[in-house]
Amino acid sequence: MNLGIAGRKAIVCASSRGLGKACARALAEAGCEVVINGRDAKKLEAAVSELSIAGVKVIPVVADVATAEGQKTLLAACPQPDILVNNNAGPPMRDFRELTRQQMLDGVVANMVVAIELIQKVIDPMCERKFGRIVNITSGSVKMPLAGLDLSSGARAGLTAFLAGVARKVAERNVTINNILPGAFDTDRLRSTLSKTAEQQGKSIEEVATVRRAGIPAKRFGDPDEFGAACAFLCSAQAGYITGQNLLIDGGTFNGAF
Repeated sequence: MNLGIAGRKAIVCASSRGLGKACARALAEAGCEVVINGRDAKKLEAAVSELSIAGVKVIPVVADVATAEGQKTLLAACPQPDILVNNNAGPPMRDFRELTRQQMLDGVVANMVVAIELIQKVIDPMCERKFGRIVNITSGSVKMPLAGLDLSSGARAGLTAFLAGVARKVAERNVTINNILPGAFDTDRLRSTLSKTAEQQGKSIEEVATVRRAGIPAKRFGDPDEFGAACAFLCSAQAGYITGQNLLIDGGTFNGAF
């Protein structure tokens, strides 16, 4: 399917690995010029090599987008993106009683404020050009909160609510804002979580993974490329009538009709 975005410029945050990299790959395959971002220069260069497609430009930007300087560096590489994919790692699992005020503030900044700041910087030019696609990678825990991920769930739910009204304000300019809510995908983050759980329970990682997969109706973890494809579609020319929505991709884990 031709997504109608060849030649468009895209910024994908936190895209040196995991779901961010999968989104960057799908957009590059659709013909977009893609700016990828991360804090580790070596991982970013490796990602550039992996994502390079004949005729498609992939630009690495080493920056921490949680900082004003990092955002400035990112937008210097792509001053007027047509597509923005917001992504950032969530805080580690922790009992809410253990959270300090600073940890809570840091979590809200990383998983809510940063995305809003970047959107503030790119949305007016998108409206002027009458094309813009903004996708925020949040979490399935927005709909189905998990104990221990309370800070991540709260910050991402805040981002969702904040942007719900914004999305309706810019829809007439062919600028859309949507969220993708991942469940358990086969990424470094999932493997890290499984490893920590295995250590706590005195089990092997595979034993813990087997139990986790059994709780997913699809009986498997998601493939990051599946996630990237969904992201690319929401960024497509054909998705201009989809905005303010939350696409849950979790293999059926959330047991609800709506």
